[in-house]
Amino acid sequence: MSLIFSLLLLVVFLLSTIFLLLIGSQVYKNIRERNSDSFYSDTASNYIANKIRQMDAQDAIEVRKEDGQDILVITTEQNKDKFETWIYTKDGSLMELYTPANSGLTLKDGLPILPCSNVSFTFDRGKNLLGITVETNKKTSHTIHLLLRSN
Repeated sequence: MSLIFSLLLLVVFLLSTIFLLLIGSQVYKNIRERNSDSFYSDTASNYIANKIRQMDAQDAIEVRKEDGQDILVITTEQNKDKFETWIYTKDGSLMELYTPANSGLTLKDGLPILPCSNVSFTFDRGKNLLGITVETNKKTSHTIHLLLRSN
């Protein structure tokens, strides 16, 4: 009888260990996924914010809609030629397109920067306040607001 009790106790300990390992691995997986989402959301918003800070000039920032998609357009001038940097999302990626103004390039011509489900922009010209909302592939969103200094 004591042998059966010992074996049952051993089985209970083994099952408890397996159960705890399975729970722990699921918790670890969830934490890793949340950290990954947070990384991409923060990285995308910081990337856009740094682009704006680098190129902030008088009347250089505007928000356009093309094909129902928000596009942040940053205009710069080099050697009396105007160039535009477009930042937008397409096919699950944050995209960037650097092009001469009125070049005829479209949203298909941009380069993917990093995974990002959607990005939307709001621009209050009266307050010079640009809002950037980044949505990850897991449908979590992250919003930052930038006060443009040169407008």
